[in-house]
Amino acid sequence: MIDQIVNTITGWLWSPVLIAFIVLCGLYFSFRTRFLQIRHIKQMVKQLASGKGSDEGVSSFQALAMSLSGRIGVGNIAGTATGIAYGGPGSVFWMWVITFVGAASAFVESTLAQIYKEKQDGEYRGGPAFYIEKGLGWKWFGVVFAVATLLAMAVLMPGIQANSIADGVHNAFGINKTITGLVVVILLALTIFGGVKRIAKVAELVVPFMAAGYLLIALAIVVVNFEKVPEVFGLIFKSAFGTQEVFGGIIGSAVMWGVKRGLYANEAGQGTGAHPAAAAEVSHPAKQGLVQAFSIYLDVFLVVTSTAMMILFTNQYNVINEKTGKFITETLKGVEPGPGFTQAAVDTILPGFGPGFIAIALFFFAFTTIYAYYYIAETNLAYLVRGKHRGKAFVLLKLILIAATFFGAVRTASTAWAMGDIGLGIMVWLNLIAIVLLFKPANIALKDYEEQLKQGKDPEFNSSKYGIKNADFWENGYEKSKKDKQNVS
Repeated sequence: MIDQIVNTITGWLWSPVLIAFIVLCGLYFSFRTRFLQIRHIKQMVKQLASGKGSDEGVSSFQALAMSLSGRIGVGNIAGTATGIAYGGPGSVFWMWVITFVGAASAFVESTLAQIYKEKQDGEYRGGPAFYIEKGLGWKWFGVVFAVATLLAMAVLMPGIQANSIADGVHNAFGINKTITGLVVVILLALTIFGGVKRIAKVAELVVPFMAAGYLLIALAIVVVNFEKVPEVFGLIFKSAFGTQEVFGGIIGSAVMWGVKRGLYANEAGQGTGAHPAAAAEVSHPAKQGLVQAFSIYLDVFLVVTSTAMMILFTNQYNVINEKTGKFITETLKGVEPGPGFTQAAVDTILPGFGPGFIAIALFFFAFTTIYAYYYIAETNLAYLVRGKHRGKAFVLLKLILIAATFFGAVRTASTAWAMGDIGLGIMVWLNLIAIVLLFKPANIALKDYEEQLKQGKDPEFNSSKYGIKNADFWENGYEKSKKDKQNVS
């Protein structure tokens, strides 16, 4: 009964209307910013290493790492496999498409998060709830987003990550899911009770390490199967447009699952990346907007694509027609869509190594995503609860997220994914509406940044110059704002 309700709600949220809305928003921002995701790639890379953290904010790289820790998760391994299972190889192409157009959406939401950030308890806070209230003047809308995000980040979505960890460990080592769930929540508690600075430091160390190891294995698989490069890419493009005979009948599923799983992986337009973006110490909002836009390239064009290449180059996948429930192709009998595809792929070149390696990769990917979820949930709780009760509210939030994580570890994969899709769908709808309405200040920041670059300056932002209301941190300029707010908590 619960599973049926969950699936019905998911169907409403992820209707073709939402898919079209996501793509149209990305295209709108791309054209209005003259495809900044292409023009400013050099600046994106430059900003990755620039800037340092402060007592109030983390560095640009730490904010990037926090963002990537949320993006590089189960969506990169299990999500990619699920997309292929229900959308065929063509779904990979649509993951690429939604990432390219979504880079502009990521820039807009992250720049807005910087413009409207504020300082609370000695730390920068910001995100959709903040820019909705300050930019649109709709506090009720900000509250709705904050509540929806708390529900998604603390209750609905951690289960996907924990479930995939437990599945991967069980498949590789035969360890009971309950035991794995207990280990995960103990380690999680040690991290999230340390605060945002500890989260940033863990992300800065773990994310590059885990991504590099995963990419090396993917590269090895491609090298071993190098002669299949034309065949695999031909399969992806033909399947994406329905011209491949075997998968021609599921072109609609290819688009739907490609966009849905691509968005789940890159999170562009969802609003999640905007939260760590607001925590960064930068002299201009567009700087962190560019960093966050580049982060989804790193996520999808490297990690997601690596997963897809591993699966497709080794032919270790099944494709199911959702309408009929029958297999279009079945190479892995008895293997559910998910990490099992990737484990089998790695096993083709390193027999006996695949299940263990993917289980470990899943642990790092998913674990860092869960604590990124906590940071996002905490930021929205900070928006909702102010004053002396905040400390108790944070403790309660930690306990709820830990419980949800353990519950997800022992649930079935299909239920966990469906519940996660509900949380994601709610956030996407609310955030996309907000950033479309708030595009003007983000575009002003981009043009100001570009103008200062032409003048040979290191851009600094002054919201007063452009009459942007409620951008309190940037009033009268960056340096003035820093000095004025030095003793504000």
